[in-house]
Amino acid sequence: MTPGIQQWPDESLERQAYNAVKPVPVVEENDRNRLGYHVFLYLKGEYPTIDEAIHVAQPRLRCGKTEASRMISELLSPRPESEVS
Repeated sequence: MTPGIQQWPDESLERQAYNAVKPVPVVEENDRNRLGYHVFLYLKGEYPTIDEAIHVAQPRLRCGKTEASRMISELLSPRPESEVS
């Protein structure tokens, strides 16, 4: 019997990072995984900005780095309480 895959809790930094890079258009899934890992490092405080995390990850993007940074930033920023349903 094979063990199941354990998922990160919804509130974990890992889940937040990998969810934030899901909409970013990349060439291969590995580019997205690498980007997600570096965004996770950004959330842990190891990079000063999302732009730096993108630069170090070197993902092959199908959009500009500025657009990717904007997409990730929007998903990482908490919504005001009035917008939460």
